[in-house]
Amino acid sequence: MTYYTSVIQPDEDVRYVGTLHWLIYTKAIVWGFVTIATSVIAISIRSNPGFETWTLVAALAAAIFLLCALAAFLHAWLKRRSTEIVITNKRVLYKTGLIARRTEEMNITKVETVDVRQTVPGRIFGYGTVLIRGIGSSWEPLDRVTAPVKLRNAIIVG
Repeated sequence: MTYYTSVIQPDEDVRYVGTLHWLIYTKAIVWGFVTIATSVIAISIRSNPGFETWTLVAALAAAIFLLCALAAFLHAWLKRRSTEIVITNKRVLYKTGLIARRTEEMNITKVETVDVRQTVPGRIFGYGTVLIRGIGSSWEPLDRVTAPVKLRNAIIVG
């Protein structure tokens, strides 16, 4: 069960549910390519006589890189899975954390401005940073959010 379904009030309607972009897996993807490249090197030098030690070193490096790729993937997956961004007709809800939970809520009527920052790759791949400023306070930037303009529009329309 998601967090927002347990805290939403009977008179609230969910307008938008945001997620973190899949590019949060970038480190895991890079480590995966390094693992593949190292594995190819280990396989290609395996058949050469006199390179048994280097084959073992390359195979060990590939195993270490594979563990790094799996750890980076697990970290990104848990972060993406445990982050909730929900816009209702009354509030903006932001929740992070799986075991230790951190939540931020702001009434829609208290939102002063919503800034969207998108780089060129962000425009191409559809992600960006959203900064919500309320009357007298602001949130930390919501980085690598999927469809940041839709999120902004959902907040502004309320």
